[in-house]
Amino acid sequence: MRITIVDSDNESFEQEQEVTSRLGIELTRAQATDEQQVIDAARDADGILVQYAPITAAVMDALPGLKAVGRYGVGVDTVDVEAATARGIAVCNVPDYGVQDVSDHAIALTLSVVRGTAQLDRLVRAGEYGLVPVKPLHRVSTLRFGVVGLGRIGAATAVKARALGFTVVGSDPQLEVGTRTDDGIEVVDFDTVLATSDVISLHVPLIPSTHHLIGEGTLGRMKPGAVLVNTCRGGVVDTAAVARALQDGRLKGAGLDVFEEEPLPADSPLLDCPSAVLTPHASWYSEESYAELKTRVTEAVAAVIRGERPRDILNHEVLDRA
Repeated sequence: MRITIVDSDNESFEQEQEVTSRLGIELTRAQATDEQQVIDAARDADGILVQYAPITAAVMDALPGLKAVGRYGVGVDTVDVEAATARGIAVCNVPDYGVQDVSDHAIALTLSVVRGTAQLDRLVRAGEYGLVPVKPLHRVSTLRFGVVGLGRIGAATAVKARALGFTVVGSDPQLEVGTRTDDGIEVVDFDTVLATSDVISLHVPLIPSTHHLIGEGTLGRMKPGAVLVNTCRGGVVDTAAVARALQDGRLKGAGLDVFEEEPLPADSPLLDCPSAVLTPHASWYSEESYAELKTRVTEAVAAVIRGERPRDILNHEVLDRA
């Protein structure tokens, strides 16, 4: 049995090696960026681990012995799950490894913008003292925090925002408007979040219906002077539209950890927006989440190729019909 890491920017592979060695599975590594490189790297592999490389129907057809794909992370937008299911290939992710870390980061970005700390830091370093560039600032207890997507991470973010004093509401297509979540967060419709929130934090998967969820149209329906926070997927936000809204003042600020193109290009208009706080897709990271992610995704793929049911699998029907 063999598992191949087809691409990863991990600094070490201690957890993957520990799992595979313990289970008597061979582990190999490559750094593929396109379909053919993935195919070349994973020939005769029973399972693959992937971070960014495309796992398409063509890749799967070229790897007839493939039984499982494990994605480092929560989202699986680079994996054709439908094609995998049709071919009897299990797709595994780690849906809850970074809940606390990402929600912490969303709150950190929020406060950096709402209190102007990052922008003020840059001004002090440039020899400027004063509040004019960040005015007006408002007390957190006067602000409304809207969460778009009340899954694990969105729910954790909502609870933390409420603990800081924000009034918190959320929207989620899986929840009934007018109800409350188990944590007591009021559920409203998406348009209400847009129109009434001083801070909007995004926590949705990147699927066709959420691509550019925040664009010119939705920005126009947002409360003037709102703050946008995105720690989910870059493609959920229309970068050019958000940059324009920051530059013309429709948005007071933005805290962005993910981007449509990563790394963020040197000519991105976001870099010319002083009220934007930008971090390099770092919200998932802590030493604890890093180790958990690597261990659990390897264990999931190993379980499938050993004929066992993994803890985390997106297409259960593959194993049910095996």
